[in-house]
Amino acid sequence: MSSEFDKAFARKGRTTGLVIAGGGLAAILAPVIVHGLGLEPRFEMLIYFGSLAAFIWAMVNIYQLWRMRQDNQG
Repeated sequence: MSSEFDKAFARKGRTTGLVIAGGGLAAILAPVIVHGLGLEPRFEMLIYFGSLAAFIWAMVNIYQLWRMRQDNQG
């Protein structure tokens, strides 16, 4: 049972890490993407809001991971 828990925990942690990395890259590259595609500045804000949503989602998942670990230990 512990092996399955560890696999699920690791999978969720990797997914959360990838979302954080993707959100950070999107926020950093937003001006380049918008300028390169010739879009209006409002689309840059849309990318920023998407990154913010990714970070909020990641924080919720980090909390869930923390709770999963606490429940499994005791």
